[in-house]
Amino acid sequence: MITADIAACAALVQKGDPDRFAATMAAPVAMRQVLFPLYAFNLEIARAPWMSAEPLIAEMRLQWWHDALDEIAAGGPVRRHEVATPLAQVLDATGARLLAGCVTARRREAQRLPMADADDLRDYVAETGGTLMWVAARALGGTLEMRARNMGAAAGLANYLLGVPLFLARGTNPLPEMTTAHFAGLVQTHLDMARPSAGPRPALPQRMAELSGWRAVGILKRALRDPAAIPAGLLAEPEIQRRLSLMLRRMF
Repeated sequence: MITADIAACAALVQKGDPDRFAATMAAPVAMRQVLFPLYAFNLEIARAPWMSAEPLIAEMRLQWWHDALDEIAAGGPVRRHEVATPLAQVLDATGARLLAGCVTARRREAQRLPMADADDLRDYVAETGGTLMWVAARALGGTLEMRARNMGAAAGLANYLLGVPLFLARGTNPLPEMTTAHFAGLVQTHLDMARPSAGPRPALPQRMAELSGWRAVGILKRALRDPAAIPAGLLAEPEIQRRLSLMLRRMF
């Protein structure tokens, strides 16, 4: 049964993160009740740095979430909130501490700090996308941590590149200075991470967590082939191709 809190999280994700919403709706209902609070949380902390032009206010919004995660990790009362409340029901202390790292990574956006170099960007997508996918997989009972982190980091980079035009519209250049070779290496590394060929095939719960990154391979391929498409906002595939790729990924 979907509770009011889970329904509220689902509505937030449907509006603000349609890719993760579509992927989650492909999962069994019991798994959706775990994934929607996690993805709603991710949406909240992704938005927080941009809710105010004042870095201090943006930092305060992120600190609110860090404090909520501390409450969850401590196992005591957790503040009542449409996302924090159901989040507390799907996280254990370890999961809460892991997600605190995602909050910390977002502080650079609140402070409007530029990416210093390719390693800086690599660390950012590993801490945001990689950690989120591992927490989701772990909460569902998944056990293949490195696989989840790698695929999550690849999805994180793909989503980050999709967001470049929005960053530019805000007056921020999100990409570090890189040579063509450094950029190609960064994208190729994450493309390889997005399609692991070695090791056991994960069980259904972990595959459902990994499904949120179903667009990563296509996006990274296009970025590698045509870097100019990134600032032009031309990385996204046609909608019918987007839907078909999810259906195909769900089958395997």
